Amino acid sequence: MSLWEAIGERLAEVTGEQGTAAPLGAVGGGCINQAMRLRYGGQTYFVKLNSAVHADMFAAEALGLRVLRDSHSLRVPEPLCWGVDGQSAWLVLEDLALGGGGDPAALGRGLARLHRVTQARFGWVQDNTIGSTPQINTPEPDWVVFWREHRLRFQLDLAARHGHGGRLRERGERLLGEFPRLFEEYRPMASLLHGDLWSGNYAYTREGEPVIFDPAVYYGDREADIAMTELFGGFGREFYAAYREVYPLDEGYAVRKTLYNLYHVLNHLNLFGGGYLSQAQGMIDRLLSELG
Repeated sequence: MSLWEAIGERLAEVTGEQGTAAPLGAVGGGCINQAMRLRYGGQTYFVKLNSAVHADMFAAEALGLRVLRDSHSLRVPEPLCWGVDGQSAWLVLEDLALGGGGDPAALGRGLARLHRVTQARFGWVQDNTIGSTPQINTPEPDWVVFWREHRLRFQLDLAARHGHGGRLRERGERLLGEFPRLFEEYRPMASLLHGDLWSGNYAYTREGEPVIFDPAVYYGDREADIAMTELFGGFGREFYAAYREVYPLDEGYAVRKTLYNLYHVLNHLNLFGGGYLSQAQGMIDRLLSELG
């Protein structure tokens, strides 16, 4: 059985329709997975492909998409089915007609609604990935412990294994000991987060409705999502004004955003190499300077 026949069988199970799965061609834009459009039973679907070893990544992504959809905060593509066939893992999603302009304020208000969804502990029901890097979501009652052990220490340890020890590791270890002072008067709630919210992971439908996708879901400090929107740009002033109007940010965010974006820069160092080393070191030095 071919890959497309296997996907067609699963689509028949979940949609109740009979047809032949016919690939329509590749879709550009991603650097981790291949993406294609597929026609089946008179409908088109969006398909993500990777090697079979990444099957758990797609299963976790599907669960994350469903959790985001259940929040009723923003439009999220529905995951239809996923699985493994031979050498390939795959995930089939609702194919949304993207490419229109939209209202950044609606995106900001929707993200604020998402962050109002909370639970008692930080983390999530399972690990997932940030890019292709494992993201550890072991639940913790203490946010500082969660961020120190499952975010920064994990990435620093991985960087050391990739040959980026030395000063990065030394200064990073010092930061792990000192950054808890940023939380002496700030107690974040465990908010539902997209987890990987850069400009490439949102769009608007042709009707102008904001859509978020490609998540790395967990429950954490909502500032972590907002910080990442600032890391690479692509979110306008209207977005931030609308978000703050619905859900104002604590004044300490201006310093903590560097702490949160350090996680993503370290991940880029681990995924893409030494071009991110000086940026990561500079962020650590800036945080240590702020902490005195």
